[in-house]
Amino acid sequence: MSGLFLSKGLYPEEFFRPTVEFLLRAQQSDGSIPWFDGGYADPWDHVESAMGLSIGGEFAAAENAYRWLKNTQLEDGSWWAAYRDGEVDNRERRETNFVAYIATGVWHHYLISKRREFLVEIWPTVRRAIEFVLYQQSEHGEINWAVDAQGVPMVDALITGCSSIYKSLECAWNISVVLGQRQLHWRHAREKLGEALRNKPERFDRTWESKKRFSMDWFYPVLSGAISGKKAHDRLQARWGEFVEQGMGCRCVSDEPWVTVAESCELTMALLAAGDHARAVMVYSWLHQWRGERGEYWTGYQFVEDLLWPDERPTWTAAAILLAADALTEHTAAYQLFNKVALLDLPEDGYARIAAPAPRERARSN
Repeated sequence: MSGLFLSKGLYPEEFFRPTVEFLLRAQQSDGSIPWFDGGYADPWDHVESAMGLSIGGEFAAAENAYRWLKNTQLEDGSWWAAYRDGEVDNRERRETNFVAYIATGVWHHYLISKRREFLVEIWPTVRRAIEFVLYQQSEHGEINWAVDAQGVPMVDALITGCSSIYKSLECAWNISVVLGQRQLHWRHAREKLGEALRNKPERFDRTWESKKRFSMDWFYPVLSGAISGKKAHDRLQARWGEFVEQGMGCRCVSDEPWVTVAESCELTMALLAAGDHARAVMVYSWLHQWRGERGEYWTGYQFVEDLLWPDERPTWTAAAILLAADALTEHTAAYQLFNKVALLDLPEDGYARIAAPAPRERARSN
């Protein structure tokens, strides 16, 4: 199917129900959601899939997904890069944007479910995760992309990863405000990170080849809210022809003839954030030609070889489809999460604040 044009108030629930069922079938008994049957789960894509469950009204399943993270969190607040069948599958590193993303997912779930009791339950997990991430922030504002197996910082930063963290810090702050546990140092860290993303390009890709060829580096600063307004519109316009294939979607990288569904969904939401509703609707309308028979979606399409590639229909791609549909139709109370920065603020009086933890050695800055 192709040509699904969505607009406000017209969420096709029956059409997307098989996609939600696909996520439910993929979830393991421990709550984890691997990429596909027999695959591994990583903390970021696991959270993305949990957000799809929340959109589908499957609150118990979504909360079980976050409890899996609660139950597997390491003492320092992080998670390993990947898990499979209840065991760690990749002990090489712990990635900061993977760790931070729980805050985005939990806030998303709260916006939809209004389940404050779950927010209270999961708060210590979120707090420890964000503190782990912020120990990797340099004096310049950027955040190291990972630590190695021994916990040593892997010193360099990714635009896409830091943009994701920027949104996660917004969500973490909002959770802390709702619970009366405001973490003012989180808000300050977010401000420093935003400044780095907007004005310090030299702090990224310092030790490896530039990631500029990846479409996510192009639109993630807009998707996260780090770049907004006219600058967001101009940024997307400047490289539109490099990344967008008419009638198909967004390329993963500019130099390969490969459009990917998840990146196209994220671009849809970035376009909404930049105020370009017409192109958001258009890009999203192209994606359903890559839909499987049971509501799942292929990773992408290699248009020179006319080949669906790889031979995978990941859970996180299905979740991205649901997130973009929600953003376009305003179906749930979380529809603006990736379209708008919405930092909560409350009067000082009557709200407790947890002090920043005692300092430990911070990330190296260069």
